[in-house]
Amino acid sequence: MANVWVYIDQFKGAALPTCWEAVGAAKKLASQMGVGVTALIFGQGVEGLAQPAFRYGANVVKLCDDATLADFRVEPYAALLVKLVQEEKPEVILGPTSTRGRDVFATSAVDLETGVIADATALELQDGLVRVTRPVYAGKLLSTVTCKQRRPQMITLRSRAFPAPEPDGAQSGEIVRVNPAMAEDAIGVKVVDYVVEANRVSLDSAKIIVSGGRGVGGPEGFEPVRQLAQALGAAVGASRAAVDAGWIPYAHQVGQTGKVVSPDLYIASGISGAIQHLVGMRTAKVIVAINKDAEASIFRNVRFGVVGDLFKILPALTAEVKKRRGGS
Repeated sequence: MANVWVYIDQFKGAALPTCWEAVGAAKKLASQMGVGVTALIFGQGVEGLAQPAFRYGANVVKLCDDATLADFRVEPYAALLVKLVQEEKPEVILGPTSTRGRDVFATSAVDLETGVIADATALELQDGLVRVTRPVYAGKLLSTVTCKQRRPQMITLRSRAFPAPEPDGAQSGEIVRVNPAMAEDAIGVKVVDYVVEANRVSLDSAKIIVSGGRGVGGPEGFEPVRQLAQALGAAVGASRAAVDAGWIPYAHQVGQTGKVVSPDLYIASGISGAIQHLVGMRTAKVIVAINKDAEASIFRNVRFGVVGDLFKILPALTAEVKKRRGGS
């Protein structure tokens, strides 16, 4: 039986932290199946990710380091994954529920004639099948799903839903170099440029998120949100209402049609608590809401609620955080 595979989602040689969580989940499944863990690393200049993969629990790394994979384009990435699966026929492939991860898994699944179980929050091996727990109906219920007939079982994991294993500096493994599946002239998409937003903490991996909603009143209303986030070393989030109003870019949107996050602390400022938003953050360990409307539905889903003016409360919190951290 082939190893449990894990797709390592990377950008410019940096892997998403969720990938190491996936390696840990794969290691647990693999030990029950009596096999090892194989990490899939595709890109250019990514050989440096092999050792971290070993330290987190991979036994084998399948490495394709090639110029055609320098920029993420789903065609060559999915084609390579399909080629490797057809050659070795693994039972299970795990990966992160990231934009790139979902793209690669969905595209590959079409050619492999299998399905993808997305956004897993728990995994259990039973009779050779991986039983996947995932939220449904806007997070109101949890369902258990299996892929009984088709192979491989392709599963994406929700960020921060699984603990990352402690890295073992003494762990090593085997690097297997593989060739790309597509030549450059066969790839229909070309990457022209990147627009990078500087000094922004990623929502996907953030341990703390400070979000603003309709209650911030406009683009300038996000300034106290950003200041608190900066003081806490947190990411800035937003509700769909704020994004739709053009107050903040879509990249910050938390919710059913934005990012699904699971931080240790989520601070919702001026957010009413629509179900669309709750779907994206209700698994946070601690939720704090600040809203001047004492009847706002968000208060039914929080650990701590503050009724008051966010434009007074957020600056006060920022000042206190800076004071305790010795800042100015």
